[in-house]
Amino acid sequence: MKFAARLTDMSAVAAHEDWIKVDLHIHTLDDPKDAVDYSAHQLLERARSLGFRVLAITLHDAVFDRPEVFADATAMGILLIPAAEVRLCGADVIVLNVSAEEVAGLKNFHDLRQLRTRRGASIFTIAPHPFYIFGGSIGLRLLEEIDCFDAIEICHFHMGLFNPNRRAKKVALRFGKPLIATSDAHRLHAFGRHYTSIPRASALTVENVFSALRIGRIRLTSPPCSFADLVSAIYFVFLAHPFRRRQRHRAGGARSAASRRLCSAGFVDELKR
Repeated sequence: MKFAARLTDMSAVAAHEDWIKVDLHIHTLDDPKDAVDYSAHQLLERARSLGFRVLAITLHDAVFDRPEVFADATAMGILLIPAAEVRLCGADVIVLNVSAEEVAGLKNFHDLRQLRTRRGASIFTIAPHPFYIFGGSIGLRLLEEIDCFDAIEICHFHMGLFNPNRRAKKVALRFGKPLIATSDAHRLHAFGRHYTSIPRASALTVENVFSALRIGRIRLTSPPCSFADLVSAIYFVFLAHPFRRRQRHRAGGARSAASRRLCSAGFVDELKR
């Protein structure tokens, strides 16, 4: 009876505890590899309207480090953590609270281990979408590299019998790793439905956020996709996004060609003088 009473008391405390929303896997149009059509400021505005307090913009193989965006986030009461989604040996890894120089030095999992040794608890690493079949998922190699990760992601893309997150949950349970729900948003409307919640600490700091995640004081919000979500995701992944990337590549190639022509013209002018 006493144990049941203590459980009741703990549940009552948790019910009245103030929790904050966290999303640690998001992309914006700053991404050097993905063709995303919304800005970091648009993301911040949507995050504020939906009550998010902690975000990480995880560009592919690059750290988002625009100081004006971090300043705007602070003014909105949002903790924006510098981060990147790095591809190591064919597998994506989310690294939080990291610098551009540190990411540039990551070439393999040995480098990641060394970074984690140097930085200790001041960085946090997540295995994103580990058992999905698309490129960048670590798959069964997660078992070999599990010491490189603080947490495992619950991917937003699941529906009924299709749910590779079940394998992620088994690995998390086996190795005592927390699960983290994220949006992995590449479209602005996709942000806000899938996230992790943690208790509000006395101070909103990176250290307090990482501490809450590590001890597992979290709530996960990741509803299954609707049929409309499924169709929309398939259209985006296999049609819209590849088309945008090709357009972006062509535009980049055209700018490079124009730049080369200008440089050549300038060189010729110098020779004429």
